[in-house]
Amino acid sequence: MVYCHPDPESFASAARDHTVTGLKASGHEVRLIDLYSESFEPALTAEERRTHRDPGVSDPTLQGYTDDLRWADSLVLVYPTWWSGQPAMLKGWFDRVWVAGVAWDVNRRNRLSPRLRNIRRLAVVTTHGSPKLVNALQGEGGKRLAMRSIRSMCWWRARTTWCAMYDIDHADEADRAAFLERVERTFAGWG
Repeated sequence: MVYCHPDPESFASAARDHTVTGLKASGHEVRLIDLYSESFEPALTAEERRTHRDPGVSDPTLQGYTDDLRWADSLVLVYPTWWSGQPAMLKGWFDRVWVAGVAWDVNRRNRLSPRLRNIRRLAVVTTHGSPKLVNALQGEGGKRLAMRSIRSMCWWRARTTWCAMYDIDHADEADRAAFLERVERTFAGWG
């Protein structure tokens, strides 16, 4: 599980906790990556960009993240949606960790070939400040990145789960509690 929110008291942290509870109830071992508490550096360096097609990560501080990706059979991303997408910290994690030799290779036809075939399930737990209709009109960029681009580097038949709470800016406590219950129930059903 990759969690991304700067405030430990946020609603996203409650969603993270309910996700973990559900996963553990269904018998899953959970490795939690908390990008903010780990002070992950999201900025792609000039050297990393120059060598992005060379296999493997050049920064040894990223090795633990790549080890976790290779170990996992499922990947759960928990984050708030800001400006129609993932927070910059999470996007930087994709940029720096999902690199050649880890998430993909370039084949002889100059096409990407996925390497994370061990990941059979991909899930996102997120919140949106605006209603679903507004997100749909904007094209749901964050959903497309996760469910198309990230998924394409996983097993070709990877199952996906999208748990989103839309219009959270106008949600009351009952709405929020219902969403957290739905999240926990969803992951408790992962067998």
